[in-house]
Formats: sequence, C-alpha cells, structure tokens
Amino acid sequence: MHSPDVTAVFDLPDEAATQRLGADLALALQPGLVIYLEGDLGAGKTTLARALIRALGHAGPVKSPTYALVEVYVVSSLYLYHFDFYRFESPEEFLDAGFGEYFNDASVCLVEWPDKAAGCVPPPDLRLGLRAAASARVAELAAASARGASCLKTLASIRAAGGSSVTPVPH
Repeated sequence: MHSPDVTAVFDLPDEAATQRLGADLALALQPGLVIYLEGDLGAGKTTLARALIRALGHAGPVKSPTYALVEVYVVSSLYLYHFDFYRFESPEEFLDAGFGEYFNDASVCLVEWPDKAAGCVPPPDLRLGLRAAASARVAELAAASARGASCLKTLASIRAAGGSSVTPVPH
C-alpha cells in the first residue's frame, strides 16, 4: 500500500464550500478510483458526493444510498457507484450483496461508512475525512495509492487555480 505522504486539508466554512470541493474533486477523478468518505453522521459526506455527481453532469435526483446501499450513475463516460454501508451489521454483507464486482478499473466507487465492511471492501486510493471544526468543517484527504496521489495532486492544482467553474446545484 502507498503511504499517505500526499495529503491535503481544506477548510469548509459552509455547505457551499463542501459543494465546491465535491465539484472540484469531480474534475480530478479517473477510472478505477476507490474513495472512502469518512466522518460522523451529518458531516457532509452525502452533500459532497451529491455535488461531485452533479458536477459530472448528472441532472436527475441524487439520492443518499443509505437504504438502497448503492446508487449507480453513468456520467461523463464513467460508471460511478455511491455506496453507504451504514446499515451493515457485519462486513460479510458486502460479499453477500455481490458488491465486489463494482470495484474495477473502469469505475469510480465512493464509499460511505467503509468501516462497516472492513476486510471485505477493497482498500481506498483516497481517504476523504470530514469533521467539525469550530463553526465549520474540515476536509482531510490522504492518498493511499499512486492513483490516489495522482487524483489528489490534480485536485490541489484545480483548487490552486481557483477551483472549478461548476456551480453545484442545491439539493
């Protein structure tokens, strides 16, 4: 596994900043990425994922996958799978559901609550943690593979250049 020597921290003073980060991350995606979205309930994981999916061009509803476990999007010539394992009672439920086939070099997988499928879900290329800090949120991103490092470096370049020109659509 790649050591997380490529990291970034972003202050997110409001929901719009979380949406901008999601839109910017959409521009840095490449097929094959596994991104863990980590944080407490209400930390902004689904808000960020929703903005990312909309920035890729999905115009329809973007639902939280909490009850369906996975929402599938085909956008920008990319298969994107948004998982939420919050309701898992054991990691083996990942295997029972046959989710392993979704994780491949042609897709991007966003995974909320990966710890609920620990040992079964493939390791991340990028870990994106959201946490409360004072009156705002902080996003901490750490690359866990060469592919994740490439994504994070591209994201840093996008952010340094002023971010995307995409305005996330409110949900």
